Amino acid sequence: SEKVFKAVSQGNTADLHGLLDYLQLICSIPSDERNGKAALLKALLNLKDGRNDTIEVILDAAEKTEDLENLINASYTDPYYKEGGGDWWSCQTALHVAIERRSFEHVKLLVQKGADVQAKANGKFIQRTAEMGFYSGELPLSLAACTNQPDIVSFLMETPYRRADVTDRDSQGNTVLHTLVVIADNTKENTDVIAKMYDEILLQEIENTEGMTPLKLAAKLGKIELFRHMLHREFMDEETRPLSRRFTEWVYGPVHSSLYDMTSIDTNEEDSVLEIIIFGSEIPNRPEMLQIEPLRSLLQNKWERFASKLFLMNFLLYVVYLTIFTAVALHRKDGKKSLVFAVCCRQHSLTCVIMYGCGQEEYVALLVLSLALAWVNLLYYLRGSKQLGMYAFVALIRNPPTVVSAAQNLTADIQLQGGSLTTSVNKLSYRDVRFTILEMFKFTIGMGELQFTDDLQYKEVYHILLISYIVLTYILLLNMLIALMSNTVERLSNQSENIWNLQRAFTILDMERSLPKPQRHKLLSRSSKICLPETAWTHRNFSGKKKITKHV
Repeated sequence: SEKVFKAVSQGNTADLHGLLDYLQLICSIPSDERNGKAALLKALLNLKDGRNDTIEVILDAAEKTEDLENLINASYTDPYYKEGGGDWWSCQTALHVAIERRSFEHVKLLVQKGADVQAKANGKFIQRTAEMGFYSGELPLSLAACTNQPDIVSFLMETPYRRADVTDRDSQGNTVLHTLVVIADNTKENTDVIAKMYDEILLQEIENTEGMTPLKLAAKLGKIELFRHMLHREFMDEETRPLSRRFTEWVYGPVHSSLYDMTSIDTNEEDSVLEIIIFGSEIPNRPEMLQIEPLRSLLQNKWERFASKLFLMNFLLYVVYLTIFTAVALHRKDGKKSLVFAVCCRQHSLTCVIMYGCGQEEYVALLVLSLALAWVNLLYYLRGSKQLGMYAFVALIRNPPTVVSAAQNLTADIQLQGGSLTTSVNKLSYRDVRFTILEMFKFTIGMGELQFTDDLQYKEVYHILLISYIVLTYILLLNMLIALMSNTVERLSNQSENIWNLQRAFTILDMERSLPKPQRHKLLSRSSKICLPETAWTHRNFSGKKKITKHV
């Protein structure tokens, strides 16, 4: 057997012909006991200028010994590459090696001789989790597609011997199209190769074991360039035109009108592309992905149709609630119980109400925290404004003086007397909001000192709010000033619109989910034309499929 392996490694057909009698005598083609490689695998691994004449000799000998099927489909494992009990090259067959060596002639020869086109090589080297490997989908078709060999891909899909099943999945649950999405890296060269190979196969609705189509997987993994290609894919041939996602209606110079197939994109379907991108916090470039048409126009459509109106209504209701909450908390008459429990319906509210009902004075601490958080939560509604949405956190430094003033007044005012809540004012250094703001400003610029009074109750809450104010003003404000003198602000300004659009997209879907199902279905399935300003986009419904039309 050593002479056989030496002959195939050197491509010496003369020496191998002299061993044919030996091969027929043992009725099988030997395997190398040191690494588990059959002679055919050894020959394919030692191609010179794409050829090794001993391969045909080995196949002829295997046919005579009736061992051809076992020889062609034999896999190998190399003990040298074992790690953690698993083999790096497990189950790799001669067909995998021929594809990896980019030898189209040998691929055709092996398939003609009966090679299994669905054989799966599941070694660690080609697993998706391998640190030093190359994930290629395990299947021969996936390997050919991932290594940019369109001729082999076409042959495996159209061969008269045994065609490759493009719906077959590897151990990761991915088909060949999902594998192409996984290996995409958003560079132009890589995207061009992957997109070309993707269009050769193109089964866009096929799902992996997680129920994801290639389009959804590209959205989940943040493969923005391939994702853009999928959405803008358009075929001009009549035979393949139905597979397009974009349909150009007319072109007049630089002006054009196109329709987009919205299947699996809009939220009327479960796990839609829009939801995957917006709620996929692990996607690094999701703000940019939302700017790809037709996603951008779809979100703009939703915002103008219903989300902006619902958002404004929620904002007004929240302002009314917050005004009442703050007024009741700050203005109580002596000797009368506070009615704050009637409107205290935010965080810690249940505990606050129970403690108030039981006559426990400690409810004031929870009330102060609830009041502070309620005002900070007002920043959520700044995302409705394009100018303020990006820099909403700046408003934080404006609210703490009011909150601290409320905390000081509340903690100094309320005392428990005879089982009832009364107001007792001994000394108030911070008598109103205006005085507190002035003192805080003087303290911030180093021109004053804070007067800590001894009659304050729950000083821990007071100190927490005060320290929070100092951190927000000193640290954040200082860093903002530094950023103004660097390129950070310029960079953020360039990205601010995309980030704001992402914030608004969150709001749009939140508003949409708050609607009753009948109303939501009516909005999503609406077939009337809705023109959007400036970009003149139109939302239509054709034969049950949603389309977006652009008039530039």
